[in-house]
Amino acid sequence: MRAFLRSLFRPYTDLVRSYHSILSFKWLALGVVVGAMTGLGAVAFYVGVEALGHLLLRHLAGFSLPVPAGERLLSGEAGPYRPWLLFFFLGGVGLFTGWLVHRFVPQTRHGGTDGTDSMIKAFHQQEGHIAPAVPVIKVGTSILTIAAGGSAGREGPISLLGAGCGSWLAGKLLLSAKERRIMLLAGAAGGLGAIFRAPLGGALTAVEVIYREDFEAEALLPAILSSVVSYSIFTLIFGAEPIFGIPRFEFSDIRELPFYALLGLVCAASGWFYVSAFRAIKYKVFWPLTDRFGFMPALTLGGLGMAALGLAFPELLGGGAGWLELAMLGKLSVTMMAGMIVGKTLATSLVIGSGMSGGMFAPALFVGGMSGGVVGAIGQRFFPHVVAEPGGYVLVGMAAFFSGVANAPIGPLVMVCELTQGYGLLAPLMLASAVTLVLGRSVSLYENQVDNKFDSPAHVGDATINILEREQVRDHFKPGRVSIVEEGTHFGALTDIIVNSNELCFPVRGADDRITGILAVQDLRKVLYEESLCELLVAGDVARKAVLLRPDEDLYTALLKFVESDLAQLPVVDGEDATLVLGMLAREDVFTAYAKTLKTMKGQG
Repeated sequence: MRAFLRSLFRPYTDLVRSYHSILSFKWLALGVVVGAMTGLGAVAFYVGVEALGHLLLRHLAGFSLPVPAGERLLSGEAGPYRPWLLFFFLGGVGLFTGWLVHRFVPQTRHGGTDGTDSMIKAFHQQEGHIAPAVPVIKVGTSILTIAAGGSAGREGPISLLGAGCGSWLAGKLLLSAKERRIMLLAGAAGGLGAIFRAPLGGALTAVEVIYREDFEAEALLPAILSSVVSYSIFTLIFGAEPIFGIPRFEFSDIRELPFYALLGLVCAASGWFYVSAFRAIKYKVFWPLTDRFGFMPALTLGGLGMAALGLAFPELLGGGAGWLELAMLGKLSVTMMAGMIVGKTLATSLVIGSGMSGGMFAPALFVGGMSGGVVGAIGQRFFPHVVAEPGGYVLVGMAAFFSGVANAPIGPLVMVCELTQGYGLLAPLMLASAVTLVLGRSVSLYENQVDNKFDSPAHVGDATINILEREQVRDHFKPGRVSIVEEGTHFGALTDIIVNSNELCFPVRGADDRITGILAVQDLRKVLYEESLCELLVAGDVARKAVLLRPDEDLYTALLKFVESDLAQLPVVDGEDATLVLGMLAREDVFTAYAKTLKTMKGQG
């Protein structure tokens, strides 16, 4: 009977044991929660963009823009053609966004490129804190910008929304700064996984886009869980069909590899142009305007500039995913795709560079896809027996371009494979991305990216912690006889002990032989020679709370105890018998151990 009951409750006991012994269990639960929050936010954001965009651009302005097969949420005939309404739509959105930013979140001007860059900055420089007003305002104004025809993407605001959810939840649960940063990335991963319907690519992009040469491995598990949950909620409502309705492209001819290598070169060049043009327009045009006239005129001018471009070239309105699908299907000319590269770069620079809300991810995919389309179309024209499917070059260009400008080699590659639900182009994807990354190492779309963890303020203490954690107290304290005073020792006797000793701290022993306190010379310095106190004070009255070390504790734990107690020396007691004082560890001993260990590590390196 006992064995039966034990087997019955074994799953429960195993679950409890896992909760107490495996940190991953906590991240599983938190990843699910933040993923659910972000998934619902992504649903609301997507509906807002599609519904308002359908009303403004299609119904009121009369534009009939192509929509990818997987995003035909609303249908209906276009209204009367009134393109001049773009000036009212985009100019008004710029004016309203400028007022909101000036009134509530002026600090976001220094947030970086877009919402994704703001998330990166919060991770590195703000301990994972994002003020709730920032994602609320940025997401709301992004809906207005994209719906009105602004050349901006959805991923920037949705990643900021997810990051804001993670930061808010971490604050409510009183998590540490390190845990809050992980929640920040988990939320961003959920947003990317949902809006692009690419759960693995979204998670990988979120954890690697914050560095140029590294990734945040500790956040990978909660990021994947969050992305999967968010993606599941999103697809439960809108379906799991891929965004693009295209055939599956396959790589089967090794003779195409030189063309894909050439595509990597083209993507590196167009990436340099994309980033350089954006920064030139942002910092040499709109920042001086903002400094002189304020947010509202500068953003209004950006909106009106976008309206003028959209009036002349409607292909530049919105994110442009429908035009990408047409390029994959081979329905766009080389001249048109080349023009779109320049036009989309200019349009996005006007919108995002002026300070209007939106993301740089989707426009980057657009420019990269069109770069690939140009290479594929020219390759098929001159080598039709080798380049059989030029549409595949559009897909490869999307991944290679963004990998280069964002310094994220894995996430965009996987994301493009998920977008098309196929890995037939994996080899050329890897080749083109590698070439773009090598040639574009000096280019970075996100201003707040750092090279690696060693350059991140978020990890500034990791090297010290790791070094001190590997060193134990037993190897660095000074063993030997320690001057111990009893709790009832009078002040006069204490004076004699202190004068005849070189120590700065003295353990105080209680009636049960345990160390009950520590007497610090610094506490007695002002009254050390006051004879009137000789019979009034005893050691127990002036001693601080006991802070003890054990030989098996690491030096990082010891350092924390030194910081918390503000004592120069701490007694080391036997691990089994706390009444036995083995010696003293000085604060200088910890610093010396750190310096020696660091020197040894550098010598080995």
